Amino acid sequence: MGSILTKVDEAVNAVSPLGAVTRLQEVGREEAALQALLSSSGDSFPGSGHRPENRKTWMEGLGPNNVRVHQVVWPGTHDSATNGIGIDLITRPFAQCQTLSVYEQLATGCRVLDVRVQEDRRVCHGIVTGYPVDVVLDDVKRFLAETSSEIIILEMRTEFGKQDPAGFDQFLVDRLGDHLIRQDDQVFNKTIAELLPRRVICVWKPSQSPAPNPGGLLWSAGYLRDDWIDTDMPKTKFDSNLSSLSRQPPVSGRKYWYRVENTATPKGDNVYVSSAVEPVTRRIHRFARLFISQVFAKGHGDKLQVLSTDFIDEDFVDACVGVTWSRLA
Repeated sequence: MGSILTKVDEAVNAVSPLGAVTRLQEVGREEAALQALLSSSGDSFPGSGHRPENRKTWMEGLGPNNVRVHQVVWPGTHDSATNGIGIDLITRPFAQCQTLSVYEQLATGCRVLDVRVQEDRRVCHGIVTGYPVDVVLDDVKRFLAETSSEIIILEMRTEFGKQDPAGFDQFLVDRLGDHLIRQDDQVFNKTIAELLPRRVICVWKPSQSPAPNPGGLLWSAGYLRDDWIDTDMPKTKFDSNLSSLSRQPPVSGRKYWYRVENTATPKGDNVYVSSAVEPVTRRIHRFARLFISQVFAKGHGDKLQVLSTDFIDEDFVDACVGVTWSRLA
């Protein structure tokens, strides 16, 4: 009984004005700790000064014959299809993680998309819904038509607590057709040029339906992994990301993509502080380059592979491309 009462007291305190003050103080301490680390250690890393001439075609700029798939540091977006989600000024602030369309993200340099769907084939983030998934696929195909050597990892997954759309695996194959790169462990050691003209690695993660078959046109969930922790505390997330990445094998011997998400998440018990995505995730957003520099400082630079963010921007893309460029030297 005592432990139950303690949990009740903690919950009440968390949603009280006094609890909110305590929470904000803790957030402030964590942000200050990251800022102090940035001031003392800097955010330089191999390739940190590199800027691609054209972010829309940065893989082509590095040379498709030069870049092996495992060498790429893939800039990605978290909850990619949320630019038009929900109702503006009402539900959108609580579910929107990107302001750019999927096409605009790709043109900015993003190469890993995280798209959540529900039973009616609409994109969603939790209970908040957006446009039909066809909008995403049309944006992907438009980008592919305008470029020639850019490879995209397209993660499609049924949102937690939702039902799989009927026949969605075949729907993806029908819509993406000849763009799809077949599931094959040898892909990781191939150059980009060896994959062309196929250019989409589509990872399908259903909640109840069977996983994609080995060797098929869709890739199963185990090929794109992460260690997500649900927190609004920036240094807690930063440290967890470092720790989880450190336990991965180097990219040269890895047969899956490992994603680190430089994001912080609003908490349901945080009503007095902020339940909107943007002010919470901004707590860690500006420390992406610091994270990369710490990865190298701790000897794990050969493990970095996919780095994702909310509200992607050009500097984030440049940082990922810079590390990729340094690996080719």
